[in-house]
Amino acid sequence: MENIKHHINDGLLISYAAGTLSEAFSLVVATHVSMCDACRVRLEAFEAVGGAILSDTSESDSTRDVDVDLIATLALIDAGEKAPIRIHHTKPGLFPSALQSYVGGDLDSVKWRSVGMGVRQAILPTSKDASVRLLHIPAGCAVPDHGHRGTELTLVLQGAFRDEFDRFGPGDLEIATEEDEHTPVAEAGVDCICLAATDAPLRFRGLVQRIAQPFLRI
Repeated sequence: MENIKHHINDGLLISYAAGTLSEAFSLVVATHVSMCDACRVRLEAFEAVGGAILSDTSESDSTRDVDVDLIATLALIDAGEKAPIRIHHTKPGLFPSALQSYVGGDLDSVKWRSVGMGVRQAILPTSKDASVRLLHIPAGCAVPDHGHRGTELTLVLQGAFRDEFDRFGPGDLEIATEEDEHTPVAEAGVDCICLAATDAPLRFRGLVQRIAQPFLRI
């Protein structure tokens, strides 16, 4: 897919290659890489050089100052420890294959539930260390203003949204951390559909959203 401006950072790609990401984050990364040629090439490069660097390190002077965490990560890559979600050729439809396997089909197979203000979500089954959901935001509508208690990965599948930081269109990935607070607004014209993963509950300003949060699992 062309015109992708917001990509996965190196840390996430290396962790994905080593199989150390949560299942929820792995699904977002696998879906993005299925859509993004540039990140797919970077991922393949990390996987290719992992064994070579590890071999070079093992043959070097044992007194050499090395990054133990990096070596451990490269060892996982070299040993073939893979993330639970792998990348396949995209099947016809909006969703790449990795995502279709979780939904049980394409967009028309999603079981949406309303979360208010016209926004709908579908929580996908993954391990409990993080959660991932599909979001359907009607064109022109906003997601309530919120901050983060951890990391949130939001991948645009259809349409686009804007927030205080930038514009995110199809294939773009926004990485939000505890330092970020924003109000995403879907652009007019086409409903925005996103895949979003979080490793901690969001931090809402509005009272209604805070009351509803435990029931909506966001």
